[in-house]
Amino acid sequence: MLNRRQLMQRSPLIAMAPTIPAFLGRSLRAAEPNNDGRILVVIQLSGGNDGINTVVPYSDDGYAKHRSHLRLKTTDLIRLSDQAGLHPSMRPAADLLEDGRLAIVQGVGYPNPNRSHDVSMAIWQTARLAAAEHTTFGWLGRAMDGYPGPTDGSPHSVLLGSENPPIALRGRRTTSISLAHLEDLKLRTDAELMHTATDGSAEDLLSFTRRTALDALSAAELINEVTSSSAKETTRYPRTQLADRLKSIAQLIKSDFATPVYYAIQPGYDTHAAQLVSHSRLLRDLAGATQAFLDDLQAAGLDDRVVVLGFSEFGRRVNENASLGTDHGTAGPVLIAGSPVQSGLVGETPSMTDLEDGDLKMGIDFRQVYATLLEAWLGLDPRTLGESFAPLPLIA
Repeated sequence: MLNRRQLMQRSPLIAMAPTIPAFLGRSLRAAEPNNDGRILVVIQLSGGNDGINTVVPYSDDGYAKHRSHLRLKTTDLIRLSDQAGLHPSMRPAADLLEDGRLAIVQGVGYPNPNRSHDVSMAIWQTARLAAAEHTTFGWLGRAMDGYPGPTDGSPHSVLLGSENPPIALRGRRTTSISLAHLEDLKLRTDAELMHTATDGSAEDLLSFTRRTALDALSAAELINEVTSSSAKETTRYPRTQLADRLKSIAQLIKSDFATPVYYAIQPGYDTHAAQLVSHSRLLRDLAGATQAFLDDLQAAGLDDRVVVLGFSEFGRRVNENASLGTDHGTAGPVLIAGSPVQSGLVGETPSMTDLEDGDLKMGIDFRQVYATLLEAWLGLDPRTLGESFAPLPLIA
């Protein structure tokens, strides 16, 4: 597989030296790729994952009381402790845990929880509780505004998927691209991005649009060379959408792209009806794709540079509903995976008898997770979250 420096040397766009756009120009001026750079990969579980049937409190009397139809058999669970066990579909995640590459943070949420998908997701993506701040800048974008940027000219962040770029990546000065596939660079030309990138004048807006278009074409040229020159893969990925996205991220990392943040979305977690089958499939896809991704990087000798964060906007209600599903709830588990992770359960398993308005009580503020990853992993200032949050034992 060609690395990024070799791509720079071979790219036909080098002949365009007087008119090379910013993305490629920075790359050509760069020295060796930033192989020591740390990377965060975010997996967003959209829809509200049922954390109760993900990390199952099987010894809690409230589990049998509130989940008569959705209750998973204790004998089928993958035991984690005397209180909790993993969903049986998450065997690959259990293997990561046994291998010291997975931490599960229990009971994660935020004060005064909101059960709206849009509002709760905005809170998680901005790390802001006030509605007025939900359309501004994201928690990662703000933190990376103070980051000098990848030395090879790569963007600060990349979304792999056809969804709209998440607010989490939006900053005042950070660069972000969206890829439906490695071969299909999708240009970010939304009005909000243009507004934050210019002072609002027509001349600056036109200049920004032209520069971004050229940057996109240059990036596409390089990405095409990455995909056409890839060596035979040593890791087999499941045949799922999430696995395909993580495989593409691994391909970019192995090609020496110095982007510090990658983002992928797994939809489908809004399980209001017939939850057992669909939730089992979702968790199997998540665990299998994550394990394959980390094994791929381990085989390439790059696993010590990458940490994965898996989160959902909220958990589900403690009581099952009449449609054999669950409705919008509050707290839920967050997954942190990778070789640098301090493996194990973090925080107490939420009680299913000591409830608040019929929901699980929050044990850990999600911003504690963010603060830990920003400072202990990415080396960024956690004060961009707006408050100080105690770190968690997540990074070994």
